[in-house]
Amino acid sequence: MATPISLFVLLLLLCSSSIVAQSDQHVEFSYNGFNQSNPKNQSNLKLVRATVLKLSGALRLTDKTQNVIGHAFHPDLIPFRLNTSSNPNKTISSFSTHFVFQIVPSGSKRGGYGLAFTVSPEMEFPGAEAGHYLGILNRSNNGSSSNHLFAVEFDTVNGFNDESDGEGNHVGVNINTMVSVVKQPAFYYDDQSDSPEEVTLESGDPIQAWVDYNGSSRVLNVTISPISKPKPTRPLISKEIENLSHVLLDNMYVGFSAATGEKSSAHYILGWSFGLNGAAPPLNLSKLPVVPVEKESPKFKPEIKAMIGALSGMIVILVAALLIVMAYRRRLNFEILEEWELDCPHRFKYKDLHVATKEFKESELLGTGGFGAVYKGTLPTTGEEIAVKKIMSNNSVQGMREFAAEIECLGRLRHKNLVNLQGWCKRKNDLLLVYDYIPNGSLDSLLYHPKNGFVLNWEQRFHIIKGIAAGLVYLHEEWAQVVVHRDVKSSNVLIDGEMNGRLGDFGLARLYDHGTISRTTNVVGTIGYIAPELAQTGKASTSSDVFAYGVLLLEVACGRGPIVDNSEGDRVILVNWVIERLQTGGMVDVVDPNLGPGYVVEEMELVLGLGLLCSNPKAEARPSMREILRYLNGDDLLPGIDKLGSAIGARQVQETMARFFISSDGVTTSSSIGQMSSSSFEAGR
Repeated sequence: MATPISLFVLLLLLCSSSIVAQSDQHVEFSYNGFNQSNPKNQSNLKLVRATVLKLSGALRLTDKTQNVIGHAFHPDLIPFRLNTSSNPNKTISSFSTHFVFQIVPSGSKRGGYGLAFTVSPEMEFPGAEAGHYLGILNRSNNGSSSNHLFAVEFDTVNGFNDESDGEGNHVGVNINTMVSVVKQPAFYYDDQSDSPEEVTLESGDPIQAWVDYNGSSRVLNVTISPISKPKPTRPLISKEIENLSHVLLDNMYVGFSAATGEKSSAHYILGWSFGLNGAAPPLNLSKLPVVPVEKESPKFKPEIKAMIGALSGMIVILVAALLIVMAYRRRLNFEILEEWELDCPHRFKYKDLHVATKEFKESELLGTGGFGAVYKGTLPTTGEEIAVKKIMSNNSVQGMREFAAEIECLGRLRHKNLVNLQGWCKRKNDLLLVYDYIPNGSLDSLLYHPKNGFVLNWEQRFHIIKGIAAGLVYLHEEWAQVVVHRDVKSSNVLIDGEMNGRLGDFGLARLYDHGTISRTTNVVGTIGYIAPELAQTGKASTSSDVFAYGVLLLEVACGRGPIVDNSEGDRVILVNWVIERLQTGGMVDVVDPNLGPGYVVEEMELVLGLGLLCSNPKAEARPSMREILRYLNGDDLLPGIDKLGSAIGARQVQETMARFFISSDGVTTSSSIGQMSSSSFEAGR
């Protein structure tokens, strides 16, 4: 049986156990910023759509996006009351919290909607709505006792219910509902004057808040002040909450919630401390993070926004139209069609020729002349090889039209011994002429600059000159109009893959009707090929083409250019050089030594004699191209020449021609020729 002393000791031990158990429920934590880089202030908050700014360490519940929600909770459950025999009424333990928040509105006008300190059974609020619900409740569970929610709201927009909670910029206490059980406009009491001083919650400045609950007296105090002021002695709200024990469960989570709506603000928590059964630890305000300054775009009234939108739309349309026009003009590359060009066929697009010649790359250059450069190209659409002559022209618009009109006619010329003009392209005032590509190059290059030891044999040469004669017959007599080429020379004779001669470069060609006389009065051509009468009249004719063809015949036979050096070292016309050699020697002295004995003597005599006859200084003494072709084909015999070098009257004719062209020092001296400037010769090249 226990003695009275033992019973007293047992009672003392039970009381001691109760005191120890009660004292074990002291909980506290403190966050001077939330940057995890500081181990002593490490934060492992539970964040829901909230974030900790890494550089500053501020906790941002929401940014300025409309209709968003953000939550942040301390991760550990807080035992708000003891479920022991010593606490039969399950009273709520005393608690205290101190935090610094900052609400930064959008622009210079008011934002929304606010934030709240919450005590809740869970760390999330499923189905919570933004706006006036502050991300805590929604319209279906608002006011339900099953929420077990305690919150202190810091509201910046006219309240949830216009009748009971109609004032913005206020602080309210909410229990299971967004309708505050008590609320006050946001202000603090100055300790010296005891007068209320307004605090604008969305001023963008840091604000301190304290929430203190006394478990014994059941009184809740809520106090706010600017960060520059200490905690006021007199609280903003002091309210006895009798039923809090029916709201809070044994263990609850503490944290914050914020929301935006049609109006928006950025909501920040800069520091936070909490204490259960004791005062919240003081915050070190000097260590709190600074919220970064966010640049805001200016806000405008709806009508101004609409006007700006309309003007912006017009500007976008105008800029787009301008870009389209610029791109189109760039694509055309100045290919602006004039009225006269619409009727001309065979017109190429500049972009196709640009691509075909690899942007007129130097590696595609075939040669250059007085008019411009010639490039090899491959048409991207057909794969056909072409030659593109890039003519640089400073002609007037009228001159360009006449030139293009003649090219339009020449574009219809088709003969196997002509280099066919396929078409052209105009870019600004320049022309691009497109011809058939001839693979073996020009006759002069094969005669004077053969590659890899290749030498044209006599059979090939005779075949080439007959082909050129056939081409000139077509131009002079067989086409719809008379075409005077005006620049027959070895460099304008191209050799195709079958070794056919094809006369090209019609840049100087002139056309006139059959039965009429050419009206051309300007002297163009190449020295050595120009007929004597051109120096006097300037009128080109089929006979002047015959003269140039005669010089070409002598070139092919002798392997020498139209101007050569004689035995005294003086420069003379090829025709006179041939006469001089024939007078002092024989045919062997004028024949191209590269041929050796590999030629037909009768054909060589025919070509040399025909060359001298065609180069007669008197135009009326020259044969026509049709007669020349008959001589070359053997259909007729060359008249007046029994044997080369013993012509009946022919030598006297050539000597007269020599006196006309050559002075004693071997330089061209005819007064009419001397009057022709070099530029007049080059103008048509």
